[in-house]
Amino acid sequence: MVDTQQSVEKSEERMRDAERTRAELLEVATEVFSEQGYSGARVDEIAERTRTTKRMIYYYFGGKEGLYLAVLEAAYRRIREAEQSLHADHLAPVDAVRRIAELTFDHHHDHPAFIRLVSVENIHHGQHLGKVESLRDLGTPAASLLDDVLARGRASGELRGDVDAIDVHMLISSYCVFQVANAATFGFLFGRDMLAPDVRDRHRRILGDIVVGWLSA
Repeated sequence: MVDTQQSVEKSEERMRDAERTRAELLEVATEVFSEQGYSGARVDEIAERTRTTKRMIYYYFGGKEGLYLAVLEAAYRRIREAEQSLHADHLAPVDAVRRIAELTFDHHHDHPAFIRLVSVENIHHGQHLGKVESLRDLGTPAASLLDDVLARGRASGELRGDVDAIDVHMLISSYCVFQVANAATFGFLFGRDMLAPDVRDRHRRILGDIVVGWLSA
């Protein structure tokens, strides 16, 4: 009985170690791919940064492309999970669209690697994105969340009825991506620190006002 319990405990510990190793590899790989792009990233460097071996990367992910696909999936899953944590169905429609916009803004500012990864994938014309079947499903919650809010807003007369969820999502995303993707060049050209706390707070409010002003009936 004691031997059986010890065997179970060792098995659980190995599983935890495997999960920790996989999570660390994903974290470091996210940094490397976002900094150097898919073509420039090297599996050897990722292995060195994680103090593991190239062999372990191939064991968990099958190689460089498999690791990159896992990074993409994890990055998109993070923003979708953040959106679902908002519980927008408990908010009034106008409050809900503002909070969705603000949450997206905060996520993109707090995860600049995500913006760089999206840029990298667009450089490659989305050729890797299409290989992650789960990502097709990950886009659905974002649209559904906004669809539900817009439907409630139309029913109550608070929100206009001639826009759809994808249009709203595109507006919010474009504003938020610009804030991070162009922070260096925009800041240089206009002498403004786009990431300064006061600037960030003001731009966050502006986004909320834009979205609410556009959608209000």
